[in-house]
Amino acid sequence: MIMPLCLHLVFLITPGETVRLKLIYSYHDNNYSKVREEAERCVVSAARGRRWIELAVDEQRAYVMRLLDSLEVTDRDKRLKVARAILYLAQGVFDECDTEVDVLHWSRHNVFLLYDMGIFTALLELLSMEIDNSQACSSAVRKPAISLADSTELRVLLSIMYLMVETIRVQTEDDRPEWTAAREAFKNELGSPLYNGEPFALLLFTMVTKFCSMNAPHFPMKKVLLLLWKTILFTLGGFEELQEMKVRGRERLNLPPLPEDSIKVVRAMRAASPPASAMELIEQQQQQKRGRRSRRPLVKQDSLDTYNERDPFKNDDARDEEEDPEDTDSGIEGEVDPLDRDVIIQPPPPPPPLRPPTERVNFPKGLPWAPKVREKDIEHFLETSRNKFIGFTLGNDTETLVGLPRPIHESVKTLKQHKYVSIAEVQIKREEELQQCPLTLGEEEVEETPAEMLYLGMLPNLSQYVIALLKLLLAAAPTSKAKTDSINILADVLPEEMPITVLQSMKLGIDVNRHKEIIVKAISALLLLLLKHFKLNHIYQIVSQHLVFANCIPLILKFFNQNIMSYISAKNSICVLDFPHCVVHEMPELTAESLEAGDNNQFCWRNLFSCINLLRILNKLTKWKHSRTMMLVVFKSAPILKRALKVKQAMMQLYVLKLLKIQTKYLGRQWRKSNMKTMSAIYQKVRHRLNDDWAYGNDIDARPWDFQAEECALRESIEKFNSRRYDKNKNGDFTPVDNCLQSVLGQRVELPEDFHYSYEMWLEREVFSQPIQWEGLLQNP
Repeated sequence: MIMPLCLHLVFLITPGETVRLKLIYSYHDNNYSKVREEAERCVVSAARGRRWIELAVDEQRAYVMRLLDSLEVTDRDKRLKVARAILYLAQGVFDECDTEVDVLHWSRHNVFLLYDMGIFTALLELLSMEIDNSQACSSAVRKPAISLADSTELRVLLSIMYLMVETIRVQTEDDRPEWTAAREAFKNELGSPLYNGEPFALLLFTMVTKFCSMNAPHFPMKKVLLLLWKTILFTLGGFEELQEMKVRGRERLNLPPLPEDSIKVVRAMRAASPPASAMELIEQQQQQKRGRRSRRPLVKQDSLDTYNERDPFKNDDARDEEEDPEDTDSGIEGEVDPLDRDVIIQPPPPPPPLRPPTERVNFPKGLPWAPKVREKDIEHFLETSRNKFIGFTLGNDTETLVGLPRPIHESVKTLKQHKYVSIAEVQIKREEELQQCPLTLGEEEVEETPAEMLYLGMLPNLSQYVIALLKLLLAAAPTSKAKTDSINILADVLPEEMPITVLQSMKLGIDVNRHKEIIVKAISALLLLLLKHFKLNHIYQIVSQHLVFANCIPLILKFFNQNIMSYISAKNSICVLDFPHCVVHEMPELTAESLEAGDNNQFCWRNLFSCINLLRILNKLTKWKHSRTMMLVVFKSAPILKRALKVKQAMMQLYVLKLLKIQTKYLGRQWRKSNMKTMSAIYQKVRHRLNDDWAYGNDIDARPWDFQAEECALRESIEKFNSRRYDKNKNGDFTPVDNCLQSVLGQRVELPEDFHYSYEMWLEREVFSQPIQWEGLLQNP
């Protein structure tokens, strides 16, 4: 299947509000009738027969206040009925609306009203009670099979909280001023340690670890992960906020501005041309069998930006595929790799008459990224040049060029023009100074950012959180096989009564696949956000090493070791059952044909989003880490990654090419020779390091004997940083001691309240009755 050219940045394209809100519901969890019944019973009794949308704001507030009071009853059934009534309001009182737009409008209005009345805090208390409900946990552990009925109250609470977080998080043009103020207040509230002394996200992380340790198998993990992801996205910020934070951070450190906006650069990239059509492949095979070689005009190598005025949806003429010794069994037999083909140069056809100027497409010229050079690269270049021309070195001196020929001077000038100093390098240098001079430099002023507070709360159990997330990712991966001892992630999707008809079985199968896809989407986005935010906050607030030690690299490669085109184009959705379509329109009769048809999209945004996130995580783990790059080589990732290049999406291809670039030097000359067009695509798409000979394998850092030392040195630096900044007993050896007798005796000592009752007895026992040899004090010890 050929992916259309309109596939651009996934995480930059804001999905519709219905797409964001429908993820929280599974098709077997959308029991809207009960929600409607409980809400109508409460609304009618409170509103005296009038509809909710007809009430004034003051009357709505009074009704919400009565609901809030009813949440504090001890009867679980009554609490559940009230929670369902609140959920009905958060869903937009859909029974009183005629269109989906009306549902979303009233959902947004009601969510801000609920937050203003303090509903979220009340729900948080109920959620904490459900988490600590040992009776429900022990009952679920003993059950042979967990179903939706075991987590009814939890699912209602999490659904309301998700709707509140996601609705308030998203800013719209018609927001009222009080809504903008409420958004900032809610953001600060979620990111601050206001809930039992820790941010709200830590409570959700606790639910994840408790579920993965098999102590609470009834927790609805999909809802927990979605709420956790949206909470982190709200409190810490998304990718555009990250870019702005990086710009502000460089300004504070007096560093030069970024050479480009990475988001805009990737937006302007174009994807690869689609593979050859089936008819062209058949003709090609027939020509090979007959032994004919047709005359061919001048050809050139294909690239990811080979676009001219021809129709870009037409397939290019293909040559014979170059043989790849490691990729002979990847993909369909006879399929041509989109990067390993030649394109016949043809003159562009004349433009159509009266073509409007708005239809012209301007493609970027030149390389998309500005080249970068590290300080280490300049030092290494000068060290090599001095050894060659002078015979000695000057250490880290990058200014002295005496004795070097003129071309070396020009080279150093060019390298310094593209020198890039990252925030991480400044932080590492500052940390080394603090470790060496803890007394003279004094205490470090740490800004209380949301990322800092979250890291401080996660630090004691950070490895447990990471392992739990990877366990869930493994259980939800499409390549994983069901095992008896694996985690059951289907607790909040399996109904009480299993399907008895073929149609019900098909619906459940689609629901289970969709459920797994949403879990992968939430975990991949969550891990990527944590990696980027913690790295920007401080380079040693590292989650990546925990991921590496928990085998994240082979897990991601296992995820991509599938038919990635089928995964991208999966149709695990039933449009008529999605919220709010299912509550506004009449439900048509479901048939096997309608279930198999799925939606009208040629691809699944959800799965494409997950794939790009996992590739970016893999890049984060392996960048500048040669030991981890060797793991990619050992696990034979090159053919797996090359298959992922068949997805015609610019951003996904960019991160695949980055992963291929860092391991090219280890793959050998034969691989590079057989994949020259992939190498050309790397040159054209990936950022250049001016003196990086990645294509030749001559890098001295590629020596294999210091791989273990690299990870150990990194771990030691992280432990020193955590100990210096977060250890409560830090600098205990450097605490000054007061040796002055007068100041010591003059200090005020806090005595217990009952001290004067036993003071005389203590004085008699400890002082008067003890013999003291005063002469011994005058003798030398």
